[in-house]
Amino acid sequence: MKIRPVILCGGAGTRLWPNTKNHQAKQFIDFGNWTLLGKTLERTKASIYDSPIISTNKKYLNKVKQHLRKNKINKYKIVVEPAKRNTAPAILSTALTKDIPDNQPLMFFTADHLIEKMSIFNKAINKNKSNLNKENIFVFGIKPKSPTSEYGYFLTKKIKGNINKVTRFIEKPNEQKAKQIVKKKGYWNSGMFYLRKDSIISNFKKYQPNTYRRCVNAVKKAKYKSNTYYLNKASFIKATAKSFDYAILEKTKEINAIKLDIPWSDLGSWKEILKMYDKNKNKYIKKKNVHFRPWGRYTNLFKGNDFLIKELFVKPKGILSLQKHHHRAEHWLVTHGNPKITLNKKSFFKKTNDHIFIPLSAIHRIYNPGKKPVKIIEAQVGSILKETDIVRYQDIYGRVK
Repeated sequence: MKIRPVILCGGAGTRLWPNTKNHQAKQFIDFGNWTLLGKTLERTKASIYDSPIISTNKKYLNKVKQHLRKNKINKYKIVVEPAKRNTAPAILSTALTKDIPDNQPLMFFTADHLIEKMSIFNKAINKNKSNLNKENIFVFGIKPKSPTSEYGYFLTKKIKGNINKVTRFIEKPNEQKAKQIVKKKGYWNSGMFYLRKDSIISNFKKYQPNTYRRCVNAVKKAKYKSNTYYLNKASFIKATAKSFDYAILEKTKEINAIKLDIPWSDLGSWKEILKMYDKNKNKYIKKKNVHFRPWGRYTNLFKGNDFLIKELFVKPKGILSLQKHHHRAEHWLVTHGNPKITLNKKSFFKKTNDHIFIPLSAIHRIYNPGKKPVKIIEAQVGSILKETDIVRYQDIYGRVK
């Protein structure tokens, strides 16, 4: 029996757009002729997988269908949630659809993750297929590249059959605690799950009986049209809004880990997005987008919807004007050198891999006091992303009007 991929596609993307009503759901953002959902759908075309099921909501239904057409996926099912109830009811309702036999392995992908080296990923999934039973759950751990407070972690111990049993989950720790966890060989918790349909049912019956009853009714009374299940609203809204982690993973003892050492990110922050653009910048660089300035140069890498990605090159002793912007905030990732940053009334030095956030209307500047160039990948985020939105206060090159 093939593995059924299920894609959870309901996230709103609020982490990237904290002070705006126009949240762009991360899975649909065009990062340069590709989206995270598109890459996730591409993953499901591997020979080990059955046709995909996508769990989403009414608001995103058309975008999901557009992505399916663009990726030439003709065989699929969509489950539409009538209200937001977090991942526990979403996972259960999708698994309860009659297309899925009780002992079918289900691979739950999140629509907004960037995963590389999928051959290693798929090999690990196939290898553990025989270890699935009617009670256990496999979660995916990613070997940390560095300690970070952006992800949750888990710790494991080896048990019979060379299986890694999860002994403890740790919510997003501070950086100091993250260092200790990495020393103990902790792995990032990727939020992807692998289990059989009968395991989902038995775990929800045992630990979340109320949600189980509500979701059974929501699926039984669902309307089905054009490959799409529209869950019954009256039943579904009575299900408790809880994440799968809180509802099931924190209660069951039958959790094992598939530990992977592959490039992975949920692109959940502008720092992670900037790292991604830096890693792939050669794909985006065009000569016509390079602009020279007295302090060095900048290159426009990609113009997205309400965001612009640039690379700044500040020559030794180069200094940008002391300035502010009315219509945009900025995120900077230092990729080379040690710039001195002014932010309002504070000045401080930053090093490679440091992230700096410049809020809307904050007065700021970059100075390179060293003998080597400073390179910074910048995301401008806002409604107007033009050079005209610069108010200069001081400038050694005589550009203050």
